[in-house]
Amino acid sequence: MAEPHDLTALEQAAAMTRGELSSVDLVEHSLRRVAALGDTVGAFVTVTPELARQAARAADAVPNEERGPLHGVPTAIKDLTLTAGVRTTFGSAAFVDFVPPVDADVVRFIKAAGLVSLGKTTTSELGCSLYSEGRVAPPARNPWQLAYTAGGSSGGAAAAVAAGLVPVAQGSDGGGSLRIPASLCGLVGYKPSRGLVSGGPVGSGAFGLPTAGPLGRTVTDVAALLDVMAVPVPGEPYLPPPAPPGGYLAVARRAEPGPLRIGRFTTPMLADEPVHSDCVAAVDRAAALLAAAGHEVVEVPPPLGPAAWPLFETLWYVLALAPVPPQREAELLPLTRLLRARGAELSAGTLTATLGELQAQVRLGARRTAGYDLLLCPTLATPQAPVGWFSADADPAADFDRQRRFSPYCAIFNVTGDPSVSLPVGTTTDGLPVGVLLTGRYGDDARLIATAAQLENCSDGWDRHPAIWRAVDSANVNGDGVGRSAA
Repeated sequence: MAEPHDLTALEQAAAMTRGELSSVDLVEHSLRRVAALGDTVGAFVTVTPELARQAARAADAVPNEERGPLHGVPTAIKDLTLTAGVRTTFGSAAFVDFVPPVDADVVRFIKAAGLVSLGKTTTSELGCSLYSEGRVAPPARNPWQLAYTAGGSSGGAAAAVAAGLVPVAQGSDGGGSLRIPASLCGLVGYKPSRGLVSGGPVGSGAFGLPTAGPLGRTVTDVAALLDVMAVPVPGEPYLPPPAPPGGYLAVARRAEPGPLRIGRFTTPMLADEPVHSDCVAAVDRAAALLAAAGHEVVEVPPPLGPAAWPLFETLWYVLALAPVPPQREAELLPLTRLLRARGAELSAGTLTATLGELQAQVRLGARRTAGYDLLLCPTLATPQAPVGWFSADADPAADFDRQRRFSPYCAIFNVTGDPSVSLPVGTTTDGLPVGVLLTGRYGDDARLIATAAQLENCSDGWDRHPAIWRAVDSANVNGDGVGRSAA
């Protein structure tokens, strides 16, 4: 018998429209699962049950004709994202008691669309690393195999969705922070084109590298949440691409991108690193499916290479210089302190020259791939990594380099600003998820989403669940929210 968490986000909303479920039902069900599994998978830093119940009651009071596609659906907000009145730690002990006075724009839009947040999901400290193992919450673990990381910096969001705690979640991506966890946890993680989703109301735009985006189990769910987030806001530093007629959900449901020319490569871009055979096999499978769907798939060289790494690295050091109270600096993790120390040493002239050289490389890369509608490559060079693996030798410089070699693809598309999505096309030889990266032209999010949906259909769907999915259900969870593991 299906449980509420078996339903996709859109299916949950449809069940509410038909009167089969209420938002209160879904929120209570999700809160029970969070109580039972949240710490096990390290999904949440802060859970807000009373706020969620209040929002669910308000959602249920809205007439059907006034509801959007995700109205009343449970979700969660990344702990890097400002949320008024809710503790937001940025994944750091230095901000363990911080409560923002304002919502980020994306939070406002999520609330306005009637989604119900259960709390704040685990992230890496200040979003600096691709794993989520800090001092304010348990480490984000992969629900498919708890010894492995769920990734970062949107690791808690991925853990929450993959474990069936919420069907969709908000995250953000400055160097792969949505797509890396999606690949590890068997999900769809979407990084929109630069400017499509507002980064306001505070912040400078951070060189255009980070953007908020959706994470979910299906392309249609992700497209529906992107529609919620992609609301133009005056004063943003980057002009948003125009939305397609009917929105991104309509595009995903049609799944008709037309015949495309797709460039395929597996050569890593930010490191001279061997690529695991399971990652190559996932690209091979995606390429075969896309070719069978009528697209021309052509082997191409990658748009950029390892020469881009020192430039991206320099910007990453500067991004780590988020304001931290001086008396709390000692509470930062060694990796964060290293990145901030290197950033503090950079001159304005060096930063300006870095931005200029990086843009020159982006131009060259764009010209190399100008004849292709989409690019296809691995999401990661290695399918999975154990919790604690990156920081195992206690050398933060080695930690940072290990991250580069693990993820030598994603960050390039933060540099270019192109839309990019990780899709769970492959599996390892022992059945763990393996993602592939599809990347579109800047501003052409609609074509990318249509192709992702078509690939999902051609692969007979990929909404698979780990064993922990069934470890807790409504039959073995106490009414007080204390879970009992199934035998």
